[in-house]
Amino acid sequence: MLNWFLEPLSYEFMRNALAAGFLVGILCPVVGTYLVVQRMALLGDVIAHAVLPGLAIANFLGIELLFGAFAFGMLSTFVIAWIRAQSRVKVDAAMALTFATFFALGVMLLTVLNSRLNLEELLFGDILSVSIADVWRTSIITMGVLGLIKLLYKELLFYTFDRTGAEAVGLPVQGLNLGLMAGITLTLIVGMKIVGVILVVSLMVGPAITAYLLVQELHQMMIVGAGLGVLASVTGMYLSYHLDLPSGPTIALTVFVLFLAALLFSPSQGILTRFIKR
Repeated sequence: MLNWFLEPLSYEFMRNALAAGFLVGILCPVVGTYLVVQRMALLGDVIAHAVLPGLAIANFLGIELLFGAFAFGMLSTFVIAWIRAQSRVKVDAAMALTFATFFALGVMLLTVLNSRLNLEELLFGDILSVSIADVWRTSIITMGVLGLIKLLYKELLFYTFDRTGAEAVGLPVQGLNLGLMAGITLTLIVGMKIVGVILVVSLMVGPAITAYLLVQELHQMMIVGAGLGVLASVTGMYLSYHLDLPSGPTIALTVFVLFLAALLFSPSQGILTRFIKR
């Protein structure tokens, strides 16, 4: 049994992948908690796909992909806000339109600019190719985002649950929203390398909603969600190694299994728990 845990650690690519998965497993659910409680989980999916044009342009210009991805991720949030401010269109419709438009633009630019980017790798990730440089970059972004959340926790808590009240007492609502969007975008960009554009959303939202079924307070959701994210990432990596499965999808399916377990057995909200109590 001990060998089952130790054997993968003898390979450098597995050590790098586990370290990156551990970091993203913490960061994604913490940031995703804000999306869940604001009922904006789809926004993560929108931003994850909206970065594609930025990746294509950055690759064509020969600059750091992070900058292009961040610029277009933030642009997508501004487009959604602008559509909502200038029309009666609801936020879900604005997000759906932005999602489709930016993703289509990204695919077109990849073709027109003859980009060398691997679309399949962007969509589904390749955690086994993570380098030590990627791990360090992930560490820096993780510490930066979590540090800002810790510093502005009370303000973000007020803003999240009562935006009008936060504005009334003089909190910089626009600045808080901008900072939150920046944190979400950075988190998604980091997660793309680990599990890809499509599956990073499951790691951001899945552990957060699982924690939502288990605890009541926002800070508790973050702590439990981070623990579940780490558990899903590490367990998914070990299963993918020993069963010869693709890593990203295995992590995402592990996230769903944990959610299903909470849905059935949560002490307060579990389906089977309520049935037994009756």
